[in-house]
Amino acid sequence: MARKPQENPALDMTPMIDVVFELIIFFVVTIKQEDLFSQLNANRPAPATGKSESSESDTTVTIAIGASGDRSANGVLVYNSREITRKELDANLRDVARTSTKTPIIVRCAGNSPHKALVDVLDICYKHKLFSVSIFTM
Repeated sequence: MARKPQENPALDMTPMIDVVFELIIFFVVTIKQEDLFSQLNANRPAPATGKSESSESDTTVTIAIGASGDRSANGVLVYNSREITRKELDANLRDVARTSTKTPIIVRCAGNSPHKALVDVLDICYKHKLFSVSIFTM
């Protein structure tokens, strides 16, 4: 019995596509990627050897913002354990900025302190280019 010749022979592409995908997966899994982080030219900072923790705490400025109570809606400002007004705070932070604009400033807010007081303190710090500010709540 003789075979009849087909008029339009078709080639099934499904096994060929399966083999190509398996080869792609094989090459992706077995490729050795170059470690980019080992080739970065980054200079690490040297360990600090100068100041001790006690001398750093002497230069840190602490500003506490308390609840307003009966005084006003602006809150109470305490600068390094001394209650001051906003004008006095402005003058003190101007003096701090003259010595170093990298002086760390810690702002401690009471839970019921007004937001306006915090915004005022941050505005004064920004005015004198004191950007090393940390904010905590009590």
